[in-house]
Amino acid sequence: MPAREDLALLEDTVREAGHIARSFYGGDYKQWNKEGGSPVTEADLAVNKYLCDHLMAARPDYGWLSEETTDDPARLDRRTVFIIDPIDGTVAFLKNRPHFTICAGIVTDGRPVCGVVYNPVSDELYSARIGAGAHRNGTPIHVVANHLLQDCAMLGDRTQLGCAPFPAMHVQNRNSVAYRVVLVADGSADASVSLTPKRDWDLAAADIILHEAGGRLTDTSGAVLTYNRPVTKQASLVAANPQLNAEIVSLLRQ
Repeated sequence: MPAREDLALLEDTVREAGHIARSFYGGDYKQWNKEGGSPVTEADLAVNKYLCDHLMAARPDYGWLSEETTDDPARLDRRTVFIIDPIDGTVAFLKNRPHFTICAGIVTDGRPVCGVVYNPVSDELYSARIGAGAHRNGTPIHVVANHLLQDCAMLGDRTQLGCAPFPAMHVQNRNSVAYRVVLVADGSADASVSLTPKRDWDLAAADIILHEAGGRLTDTSGAVLTYNRPVTKQASLVAANPQLNAEIVSLLRQ
């Protein structure tokens, strides 16, 4: 299936799922903790069901990997797979902070070929397909050209980054990992770093958006990420323009 048609499917379906998320946001809904302690809500499951029903009906030959769906190893036999986080940043959602996103990516042979990251509160829809650039609400976006880590705008956990060998930076956080990455893609921030593991669904959609915006997303060793493996954990992330990414990786290697 051409990436153009796949991206249109993602954009339309994720926008509709955003209506569901907004209907719960700031209201009364059930919430509980999953095994491991991370929170989940009725909204997560409702958005997940909508995305699964509509995307898999449109592309029944694709595999499926989502944070809120029991993992089916059959995805490993599929060359192309949906990778979904119905609400990335559930903590922000619970606290009525407008920093959560709906993430939908399509991965072929381990790498994303198109993706959408949507903030339904601010109505920011970030999208990209391979070779066609990245966009926010239809307008092209690009990473900034800043090559200096000193005083840069960094998105990440202040405590975690304070333990790394970094110079003084302007650090802010967003609960949604994907949102941090696309804010680098559109030039709102210079970089985003996490030294703790993330999951495929946190990163796959945002990865292609950053890449098409001229940026680079790697782990702290400088390796690009491979998705849809038996273990869906990514060791770390460094998101920035290529020069700043290389500088950050070099510092962390030291």
